[in-house]
Amino acid sequence: MTIEPVTELGSGGALRLSRARVVSPSAPPSSYTGAVERYLTGAGIAKSSARIYRISLTTWGWMLAGEPAPTGPARRGAKPPVFPVTGIDDPALPEALAELAAARADEMDADTVNRELSIARKAIGWWQRQGWIDGDPTSGIERRPAPPDRTKALAENQIATLWRLDVGLREKTFWKLLYESAARADEVLCLNVEDLYPQDKRGKITAKGGATEWIHWQSGTVQLLPRLIARRTRGPLFLTDRKAPAGTPTLDVCPETGRARLSYRRAEEIFEENSRLLANPLASPEDIEDLDGWTLHRLRHSALTHDAEDGTSTPMLLARSRHASVRSLERYARPGVDAVARHVAERDPASRRRT
Repeated sequence: MTIEPVTELGSGGALRLSRARVVSPSAPPSSYTGAVERYLTGAGIAKSSARIYRISLTTWGWMLAGEPAPTGPARRGAKPPVFPVTGIDDPALPEALAELAAARADEMDADTVNRELSIARKAIGWWQRQGWIDGDPTSGIERRPAPPDRTKALAENQIATLWRLDVGLREKTFWKLLYESAARADEVLCLNVEDLYPQDKRGKITAKGGATEWIHWQSGTVQLLPRLIARRTRGPLFLTDRKAPAGTPTLDVCPETGRARLSYRRAEEIFEENSRLLANPLASPEDIEDLDGWTLHRLRHSALTHDAEDGTSTPMLLARSRHASVRSLERYARPGVDAVARHVAERDPASRRRT
């Protein structure tokens, strides 16, 4: 318990001490995992973002416990270490954490590393304000420079090849919906059957920040949705293949099938695995397992880029992407490889002579 002085503005603009307020920090949870859950429910994190935050904070849990975070296939199903959240104040942790974070950064792309670091610092700051911990062991870790990747928008022939992959109905519908709606993957995964308005080709999602907004789709999704829903009237739209394990939140369990909502992590893994050959067309079969496929975000990026190339106005792009500013939209509106290739070909002197 601490005594916190409170000041007021007195006459003439002078500050004066008016009273003292007793501040009693809430008792810390018994484990780091408990602290993560308290943060996700108490800090106003949007439901659409909670999955990403939980994955990132679980990753940091290993490093905060002094262990390297598992990557690749080893990450799926790995049990995070159990330790008290107060262990974050261990004076030896910052040095060990810096080494672990640097090793992880060498294996991951800069955007992922920076996003996870930002999420960890937000949580640590919240825990500090609760009085559970005092220090921030990440304070000496710097963000990684992330040069812009100009190839994030997939070419239209790559998108066409993606639709021809031999995958299940769930994946076909999910990927088609992401591209046609240009929505974020975590928003779409939070959709329930009752959020859909099939006759209007639209659905109601919870966006970043907690706002309720619409997404719209086209005929490709229209053809697939009825088969995916299979007469269900409620529950998560995209489901796992198996029954939900004990302890799964009720909102993430289909009341008609008993299956769980598909997680972002698993959806990303499936897309990355299935797109490896498309992303690395010249790779040999023995090397393909060590290479990366595409990320789900590239479907959103590609949809907005293709819209911009087709002449969609900036106000419509803002409405479709649901960005708050034009500056946020700039990276998506940059012409892609197909548009640049057409531009160059149309201005080729040899081509003009043939025409």
